[in-house]
Amino acid sequence: MFELRVPELGESVIEATVGRWLKKAGDSVSVGEPIVELETDKVNLEVSAEQPGLIGAIMVAEGETVAVGSILATIAPSAEQSATSLASATETSAAEPQAPEPDAARATPDVRRLAREQGVPLDSVSGSGPHGRVTRQDVLSRVPGTPAPPQPAPAPPAAGETPAAKPVTPPVPSARNEERVPMSARRLTIARRLVQAQQTAAMLTTFNEVDMSAVLDLRSRRRDSFKERHGVGLGFMSFFTKAVIAALKAIPRLNAEIQDTQMVLKRYYDIGIAVSTDGGLVVPVIRDADRLSFAEIEQQVAQLAVKARANTLTLDDLRGGTFTITNGGVFGSLLSTPILNAPQVGILGMHKIEQRPVAINGEVVIRPMMYLALSYDHRIVDGSEAVRFLVRTKELLEDPEALLLEG
Repeated sequence: MFELRVPELGESVIEATVGRWLKKAGDSVSVGEPIVELETDKVNLEVSAEQPGLIGAIMVAEGETVAVGSILATIAPSAEQSATSLASATETSAAEPQAPEPDAARATPDVRRLAREQGVPLDSVSGSGPHGRVTRQDVLSRVPGTPAPPQPAPAPPAAGETPAAKPVTPPVPSARNEERVPMSARRLTIARRLVQAQQTAAMLTTFNEVDMSAVLDLRSRRRDSFKERHGVGLGFMSFFTKAVIAALKAIPRLNAEIQDTQMVLKRYYDIGIAVSTDGGLVVPVIRDADRLSFAEIEQQVAQLAVKARANTLTLDDLRGGTFTITNGGVFGSLLSTPILNAPQVGILGMHKIEQRPVAINGEVVIRPMMYLALSYDHRIVDGSEAVRFLVRTKELLEDPEALLLEG
């Protein structure tokens, strides 16, 4: 009997939600054939069979949350495989007795082992777990002399209070026009992780603004030749990625994370690019972005965006990341405070470019301005460092030629 388990899900991801079963109990599967689809806040992934056989028991239902290493289902050998195995066995009499197939479907291996050790037939135990599965306590309750687990006594009502009433039936729906839509598994996971990020980090946001005149002028002059030569448009993300990397080199604690009582300063630059999809926000990663040209960055951004919206990102596309850039300006956002992408300690928010009056050399002129927002973890990044990071980013964007000198 083979146990199909939740695989490793990538850095900082410890659980997933069962999205959709692609097979049902009794179906035959071959090696590499997808059996179930799992959802995390980062990506959907399929768990495939590592050996051929028949689906024996499905242990978790769609919508349930599972941890890394949890058993999803069992796969039993097919009749042909069983016959071959039986014919080649030479010491079957010495082998440990196996639980019958109904028992395997009703209990995990450790519970079956406990039942054998205590001499309790599983077929005589009523399961109290999900889907009627037998738990350890179910087995122990059948062992003579084992006390039943103590039940917590209800707390007495405080003076002047009346005992809590029993749950009542759900309220009658309002006559107003409302629609109740269940949150998707990914949306629930995203919500949980965002709240966790806010609760575990000393998050603060600082702002600056950048005059985008020079970048817009350069893009206008080079757009056609750039696309003809490289097959991709010259967008803003390559400029911002290059500027951010230069600023991270100057302020290294923004390219770090906290592990217990240590700061892990990273000397590589894997930049996450936030992409909005129908299922929620995902952050694919551009690896070693400091070694890439403008064209290579734009090509990777375009490829990752297509994969994100087609829901074909892999865990490798999303794993890691040392700093994140998110662009709310594509939706018209003028200003926002982005939430950290844990365990990272910094995220830069781009916004809408808007023509605004600014004072330059004593004169008021109209310039294309963008607000920048840097959210950071104040536990290891000081306010002065955050301000200097934004100032350096602003300087480089307002003088794009300096980006070439920065390398």
